[in-house]
Amino acid sequence: MPGIHTIAPDKLVRLLGTPRGPAIIDIRSDADQRLIPGSVRRSFADIPDWAPGLVGASVVVACGDGGALSHGTAAWLRQAGADADILEGGMAGWIDAGHPLLDDAVVPARDPAGRTLWVTRARPKIDRIACPWLIRRFVDPAAMFLFVPASEVLAVAARMGATPFDVEDTSVRWTHDGDLCTFDVMVTAFGLNHVDGLARLAVIVRGADTARLDLAPEAAGLLAISLGLSRLYGDDLEQLDAGLTLYDALYRWCRDATGETHDWTSHKAPRPGKGA
Repeated sequence: MPGIHTIAPDKLVRLLGTPRGPAIIDIRSDADQRLIPGSVRRSFADIPDWAPGLVGASVVVACGDGGALSHGTAAWLRQAGADADILEGGMAGWIDAGHPLLDDAVVPARDPAGRTLWVTRARPKIDRIACPWLIRRFVDPAAMFLFVPASEVLAVAARMGATPFDVEDTSVRWTHDGDLCTFDVMVTAFGLNHVDGLARLAVIVRGADTARLDLAPEAAGLLAISLGLSRLYGDDLEQLDAGLTLYDALYRWCRDATGETHDWTSHKAPRPGKGA
């Protein structure tokens, strides 16, 4: 049975990628660049600086082994007003359980506030909403996205120190690769292939984004909804916010609900002896 103020790896893994999941803070001081997807690395020595930003938040603290360092940090965070637990067994327990890991070595450089900054073409449709969703949910919860004219993406990237994505330029890492769309490329590069549901979601995104609706029955629906969103919202950031909810729902279907059907039974004739 988990101890007080602890969460088991098998429970935490079910919260990954969900919008109401806890903030995961990795306080290890070693050079290991493998992270729990969606986690943020912080130094426990600087806790007075970053703890105020977690007031009122649900937090899970991960250290190497789930020992004193995690317990002390979580206790400090609770004193500061957070609802903080520790990861049972720490990162060693997470790795031993075979749960997915993010390769932080391939994540773009972060700004002084610890955020990644990305830039892409304005008026997003599919890939340019799906990729920000993936980044926000599994790579960097604080990531910022700039939507600019297509002709200015690379110049803005150079001037602002942003990472370009989903552009028609073979020199850009985060873009289509043959039959794969940018979402596919990111899932693989970040090491997220084994996150439950993401492989199925990637096929749907690819089908909708590359006009291969035969890849998955859901691809046509995603295309239709994405085009509808682009007409509902004139502001790209408002559209992104609405799109995050769309992908939250589609991800949970891919992960948990593909075998579920909906039966509307009110039209059926009553069984003998029932009703009029």
